[in-house]
Amino acid sequence: MSRTASGLKAWVLQRATAVYIGLFSLYFLLQMLLAPPDDWVQWRALFAATPMAVAMLVFMLAILLHAWVGVRDVLIDYVKPFWLRLSLLTLIALILVACGLWTLQLLILARLN
Repeated sequence: MSRTASGLKAWVLQRATAVYIGLFSLYFLLQMLLAPPDDWVQWRALFAATPMAVAMLVFMLAILLHAWVGVRDVLIDYVKPFWLRLSLLTLIALILVACGLWTLQLLILARLN
């Protein structure tokens, strides 16, 4: 099987993002169980710390990429009219970009305040 085989890059990306999503979710769950923030100030301070902000940003990028690959594959496989498939892919892409920008805004605001 060659590296350019159809779907191989998407498959690898889907698995890599799933691993990171799982590991970060486990870490975050343990963090919340063992040392939960007592108030809003501590919650914001948690995400203002550079390592957590970077990890959360990578987590959100992984979620967005994971969602894009999954939804894209489903739409390509099951939506046959080209105009409908293109419209849905464009809509999903815009929604995911908006979610990514919103996450970035929240992380930046957490660091500024």
